[in-house]
Amino acid sequence: MSLTAGIVGLPNVGKSTLFNAITKAGAEMANYPFATIDPNVGMVEVPDSRLARIDELIPAKKVIHTTFEFTDIAGIVKGASKGEGLGNKFLENIRQVDAIVHVVRAFDDDNITHVNGKIDPIDDMATINMELAIADLDSVNKRYAKVEKTARAHDKDAEAEFEVLKKIKPVLENGDPVRSIDFDKDEQKIVKGLFLLTSKPVLYVANIAEEYMANPDESPYMADIKAQAEKEGAEVIALAAEAEEEISELDDDDKADFLASEGVDESGLDKLIKASYHLLGLATFFTAGGKETRAWTFRRGMKAPQVAGIIHSDFERGFIKAETMSFDDLDKYGSVAAVREAGRLRQEGKEYEVQDGDIIEFRFNV
Repeated sequence: MSLTAGIVGLPNVGKSTLFNAITKAGAEMANYPFATIDPNVGMVEVPDSRLARIDELIPAKKVIHTTFEFTDIAGIVKGASKGEGLGNKFLENIRQVDAIVHVVRAFDDDNITHVNGKIDPIDDMATINMELAIADLDSVNKRYAKVEKTARAHDKDAEAEFEVLKKIKPVLENGDPVRSIDFDKDEQKIVKGLFLLTSKPVLYVANIAEEYMANPDESPYMADIKAQAEKEGAEVIALAAEAEEEISELDDDDKADFLASEGVDESGLDKLIKASYHLLGLATFFTAGGKETRAWTFRRGMKAPQVAGIIHSDFERGFIKAETMSFDDLDKYGSVAAVREAGRLRQEGKEYEVQDGDIIEFRFNV
């Protein structure tokens, strides 16, 4: 399942530093705007401690984590919606991602220039949000006139789309994102087809100074960032990108020592990967034993045959049943045999909605 989160922000807020830490892909970093022009793309493993426990109880020759894709997109500036900076290229790159990771500078450093000459996270957030809203409003206005004409001819599809556009237009004119609007299921399908930038889910990442890693809320910028994110219905996490890049180069033991010295239980990168993963409504199921124990990504709400198809199309086409147990049950009872004896090994059919943490063996025939 190929889904990606795009990392955006003003120039010099730490986007590429964060991307390097996530993927170790060596994205160019420079102390000037537009160091990132073409987007860098990298795959990361999704941290999941359950895999090690499953392998302990159902041994396999190898263990494979599921992955998630991040794209590092060029820094935006005011006027991007009108083509300023790398405007149109930037906006098109955002259209291609499924979620937005919006990095906000929340640290002071006289040696790193700020494109606006001052550190003001709320103003930075507003700059990007306004540019995205303006670009969306332009798209909606163009679509509005066209659809209105067809709707007047009583075309049912056009009428439905026009009603959605009428809900969206005033919100964008106010500079607010489309994701702040409540849509029913039918309306959501129409919105998805409009490919609007502000309809994408957003995770704010406050790039704080290293001294606040253990207690991000002590950063003088965090309260305002959190308040603004809450207004928008967006999520927010904090990390120190430069420190995270250093941590990413360490082996597991040294990494644990570094985090302990900072008073931190989990790296900011692990939090970011997990938060981005869940932002898109993703979850994990497992296949276990034999050649490999593996984590797989699926969308919450998917039924067993669809999930089987993630492994191979034949699994979905010839689906018979899914022999299923939860990770919690395996962890509790200690073996597949014990789970079976407890009556917790289930035979699920085509209507079963797969749950996060399910360990599944699919039965199929083609």
